[in-house]
Amino acid sequence: MDDQSPVMGLVHLLRAVTVEFDLLGAEFAARHGLHPTDVRALIHLLDASRAGTRATPGWLGGQLRLNSAGTTALVDRLERLGLVRRGRDTADRRRVLLEVEEKATELGWAFFGPVIGELVVAAEGFEAGELETVRRFLAAALEAAGRARSV
Repeated sequence: MDDQSPVMGLVHLLRAVTVEFDLLGAEFAARHGLHPTDVRALIHLLDASRAGTRATPGWLGGQLRLNSAGTTALVDRLERLGLVRRGRDTADRRRVLLEVEEKATELGWAFFGPVIGELVVAAEGFEAGELETVRRFLAAALEAAGRARSV
């Protein structure tokens, strides 16, 4: 592969964006006394909520590749901090569901809101076809990363 090709330039740029967002996440975690895994857990739970996925501790542990004990400790910590709550599934009272508390959402928007706003403004400068191309590329990158993670 030609390390100087336009395609590799995109790969390097995506890697740089990933590193910057990882650093932002670490800064957010440090400011709020969280572990980086706590931040990833909150992101997974917020994404699940947006997608209509009923998040259980087992589901969250699978997303984060944590064992049951690690997941329980994580959820206990987030619950103690008032960021997540456990609730019973109304359809199956034996099942515990996880929900992100408003406090976590507010902290996230206070910290990440400005960069999200800048990204929205930048994206609004693209044509619909360009946005679809970016979406397809990012979706392909996400799929590739997911496949690499499953190996």
